[in-house]
Parts: sequence; structure tokens; C-alpha cells
Amino acid sequence: MEPVRVAVHATDMIMQVGLTSFLQSRPELVVVARSELAEQDILLVHTDRMAQELVADLRADPVTAQVSKVLIVGELRESDILSAVECRVVAVLSRAQTCGDRVVETILSVVSRRGLLPAELLGQLLDGVRRLRCDSVDPRGVDLAGLTSREVDVLRLMAEGHDTVEIADKLCYSERTVKNVIYGLTNRLKLRNRPHAVAYAMRAGVL
Repeated sequence: MEPVRVAVHATDMIMQVGLTSFLQSRPELVVVARSELAEQDILLVHTDRMAQELVADLRADPVTAQVSKVLIVGELRESDILSAVECRVVAVLSRAQTCGDRVVETILSVVSRRGLLPAELLGQLLDGVRRLRCDSVDPRGVDLAGLTSREVDVLRLMAEGHDTVEIADKLCYSERTVKNVIYGLTNRLKLRNRPHAVAYAMRAGVL
């Protein structure tokens, strides 16, 4: 496997230097400048909280807007979760409980397409999406959202916190089938990850 290209963006300069130095010491990774990132690369973001200035910066930068992000954060409020997902944050780590090896493991997991949004944060995300849904959503949401009944079944179980193995067991599918369903809908609808797919379905009113 080729080393994973990763850039570091920390709101504290000491952490910027420390994280960069640590990641440079790991053979699995190649540290690049933020301006050199490509869409398949990873941006590691370290911050106390998801301040509006940080969110605006991540959204406005055309280089990093399409890059998957791993977030190390001190505090993530419920109101910040949707913003984090919209910024393409696909993994969240608690600053207080994170070690260097865990950071590397998470980056490699993201490259392997395994998002690491903690279950409690995913639940808060779904609650937030429910509150944002419009009352005028058409009850035929499956058609409007472009989702098949099989995709809706998979998404519903994902929203309940089940992993791929559990979904396959409940629906009597193979794990490969479940993975293909998830890949198919995320690729077709240009969705970034599993939490984004669930959020899309809930906005459309199918969950």
C-alpha cells in the first residue's frame, strides 16, 4: 500500500508543529502542505471546538473543500455536528482520549472507506437532521430521493446504529451485497460517507 498523503491544520501552532513532526515519523504517511492536497488525501484538523471561523475556512478553501477530514476536537457541541459533516469530516476523535497511534489508525481507516463517527455523535446528527426537515416533504420521498426500497432498508438500519455485519444478518443479505448497496447509493447520489447518506435520506423524508 502506498503511503497516505496527509496535511495538518491545527488552530494552535504548537499542536501544528507537534502533529506534523509525529506524522512525518510514520512510514505509513507522507505529510504534505495543505495547498498540495488532492481529493483522495486526508486533512487532519485539530481544534478546541468547531468555531465559525474554522468552518468558514474549511468550506471556502477550494483545495480542501473536497478532501476527507479527520477531526481531533476538545468539545463538539450538538449544533456543530451538521457543520462538521458538511465540511467532509468523516472521523471524530476526542482530544482528551487520543494518542498518536490512534490518529494514524484512524487516518488509515478513513482511506479504507470506514468512517469513524462515534455512535453517540451519529445519533445527535440524526436528531438534528430530523429537526431540520421541512414539513412539506412529499410522502413519496423514496421516488423523490432516488432511493430504492433496498437502499432505504439498509439506510434505516444504519440510522439505528447497526454495522455492515448486523445489517446483512437482519436483511438476510451477504456483507458484500450490503457494501455494494452503500457504495452504489453514495456514488450515484454523490454522497461523501455513511452519515451523509443517512442525513440525505432523512432530509428527503424516507426515514
